[in-house]
Amino acid sequence: MRLALRELCGYRSGDKGDVANVAIFADDDETYELLVREVTAERVKEHFGSMVTGRVERYEARNVRALNFVLYGALGGGGPRSLRADNLGKTLGGALVRLEIDVPDSYAGRRRPRPDVAWADEILRGLARGGAPVSRGR
Repeated sequence: MRLALRELCGYRSGDKGDVANVAIFADDDETYELLVREVTAERVKEHFGSMVTGRVERYEARNVRALNFVLYGALGGGGPRSLRADNLGKTLGGALVRLEIDVPDSYAGRRRPRPDVAWADEILRGLARGGAPVSRGR
């Protein structure tokens, strides 16, 4: 079976100039080993296609169950030089976790918990009625 990385790990990303870095973090050792096997620098480069014009390097941080990818030529020239609508490295983190990988069948029920955002429905309903948003102490 296949799962998107967002079901298996968290991420953090950033940028400097035309270089972005994206780190993915596994919740447990078994998943980390799976990521090490499946999420290679080559696969990440292929996933981003023409968006990343330079090389992709992968660094393993086993002590925190992370893989850190450095993407060169990833931001269309970087900052003010880019013609992209959103040229920051933070957007590449969200894009990377859409990558699907092969996982053992035992991962069928293993999906990262989603945050409870039901409180937002009440706010949206209030706005739709033309009222002010309701503060719920958040």
